Formats: sequence, C-alpha cells, structure tokens
Amino acid sequence: MRALSSALRGLVTATTALLAVALTSAPSQASAEPEAPEEFVALKDVDKSILQEIRYFTPHNFVGERVDGYEQPMCILTRPAAEALHNAQVQLLRKGYSLKVYDCYRPQRAVDHFVRWAKDLDDQSMKAEFYPNVDKTRLFADGYIAEKSGHSRGSTLDVTIVKLPALPTRPYHPGEPLVPCYAPQDERFPDNSVDMGTGFDCFDTLSHTDSPRIQGVQRANRDLLRSTLAAQGFVNLPEEWWHFTYKPEPFPDTYFDFPVSRKSLTSHH
Repeated sequence: MRALSSALRGLVTATTALLAVALTSAPSQASAEPEAPEEFVALKDVDKSILQEIRYFTPHNFVGERVDGYEQPMCILTRPAAEALHNAQVQLLRKGYSLKVYDCYRPQRAVDHFVRWAKDLDDQSMKAEFYPNVDKTRLFADGYIAEKSGHSRGSTLDVTIVKLPALPTRPYHPGEPLVPCYAPQDERFPDNSVDMGTGFDCFDTLSHTDSPRIQGVQRANRDLLRSTLAAQGFVNLPEEWWHFTYKPEPFPDTYFDFPVSRKSLTSHH
C-alpha cells in the first residue's frame, strides 16, 4: 500500500507540475506579438536623410492621443516602397528639399482605434483643428475613416516636403488652443514643411490634391511632391495630397497588425 501511495503521490506531483507549466506558458504564448515579414524594413535603414514626424505616436492628431500600435516613432515600409522613396529623396535633395513622412505602415489595431474614436460622437476634442467643417457623424460616409487602410499593407505612406535646411518644430501641448488645418500657414500649427494649403490629416475638400481653390505656390508644392513620387512608382490618393501608395504592392491583399517598433523587425537579423 505504501508503494501504491508513493506512486499516487508521485503521479499527483507530476500532474500538478505539468499543469503549472501549462498555465504559466499559456499567457506568454497568447501575448506574443506578430512580427513583420522579411520584406519589411525600417526606413532609417534605407535612407537616414528622410525626416520623420510620426504623428500617431504623439497626441497631435485627430484622435488626440497616441494611437494603438505605435510603440516607437518610426517609419516601417516594404523594402520596394522604402527604396523608391529613397530614389525620390535623391531627386529632391538636389533641389534643396527633403521628404518628411508623417505615417508609413499602420497596424490594423491603429485603424480599429480610429474606428472606435469615430463612433464616439462625444469625443470632439480635436475637431477645431482637424475637421472644423465636418460633422463627426459623417466621417464614415464621407470616407475620412474606414474599417481597413492601405497603410496596413505596408506600401502606403503620408508624406510632405521640407525646404532645407529644415527648421525645428515645437512640440504640441495637449489642451493648447487649436487652429483650423486650412488656416493660412503662419496661423495654423507650425510645421517645417512647405505650404501645401492645409495641414496633414485635414478632413476637408481643400485637401483634395487638385482642389481648384489651391493655387500659386501651394499648387506648385503639391505638384512637386506628386510628380517626384510618381516618377518612382507612387500613386496619389486624389482626396489627400499627402497620401501615396507604391505600385505594384508586394502585399496587395494583406492587412498586417504587428506593432510599429524596431522589435517587430528583429527576426530579420
């Protein structure tokens, strides 16, 4: 009987140990973040000269807080898109300009954050700057917010042009008075980019690349950005002067959700 009792005790101990291992290992498996495929790179590793101002890592965006999935302020793109952007940068540097990216690859969880925000009609803290003339109930119908974004496929970016030498820009202070994104350049939030007629992420028809209300220097600046990128295979979204997609896309039908961080790319080395 003693031998049987010892055997039973051993079996119970072993079973308990197995359960403990299973319970402790399950959460770590569940919390493991997806990683970027080999085809993705950090833009800095392809071109260090392109300026980066990743707005969704900051509270200075239409949501008013850092957006889910942006763990570091960095631009990640598919390699073909990053290399094409480098080629465009070479052309602009010769003319005394630099590209500046506001957003590149965007995880699906960030898009989901936008959708939740858009459905919360009580949260209009950033309306005065980013969508002064648009009723928040219209954001989906008017196409400003969608359940999916081309950014999540890795070959789309939001970009502008900066005259060199680039001037420093002051940080945004949450709660500061907001100015409409279509106000004259010297009145709206300071940005070291050339004057494009509106700020980035301005929910307004003035942001349409070929808006007839945009003329003169502003029109010339938009045309310079579009023509420079088009020569390298980028296609502009007509509703947003800053939005470009490299074609052909390596992942035309895949929406990724790995975080924006160097860690997402670590398996590449």
